[in-house]
Amino acid sequence: MNEKRVGRGCVVLRQGDITESGADAIVNAANNHLWMGAGVAGAIKRKGGQAIEAEAVSKGPIQVGDAVITGGGKLSARHVIHAAGMGTDLRTSPEIVEACTRASLEVAEENSLSSIAFPAIGTGVGGLDVNSVASCMLRVCSAHLLTSSGTLTRIEFVLFSDADFAAFQDALEAL
Repeated sequence: MNEKRVGRGCVVLRQGDITESGADAIVNAANNHLWMGAGVAGAIKRKGGQAIEAEAVSKGPIQVGDAVITGGGKLSARHVIHAAGMGTDLRTSPEIVEACTRASLEVAEENSLSSIAFPAIGTGVGGLDVNSVASCMLRVCSAHLLTSSGTLTRIEFVLFSDADFAAFQDALEAL
């Protein structure tokens, strides 16, 4: 685990399974129709239950780059924030990752959450380079903690692989 104080809060990196996070909300790297297929979405649905997907789909479709919140089902997290990091064409970009990261933070603040846990959005099916995603997501989250006044004080990144954790660790040190 690696932790860095930023503004009014802290950014935490840890390796593991995001579905185990005790944050107020975990972020699902979603498509804009909010169907939960493979990757992070599939893991969330398997562990948290079908009700999460049913609630998400009822709120969609949304614009690529936007986010919506649902209950957390059987997860430890009370909520899931579904960040539309791609359309149904499964294409994404650093700009989209930046937008949906920002939208996820805004949704967390609108719901008075104090902690949120992100995966490395866009690095699975989206095929983006984890180093550029790490820099982008950490920059957005750090700026949020430095410039906004709100309830979020803990932003966690839960990285599944050694390589993803190392990339985020390098990007955090470079901040």
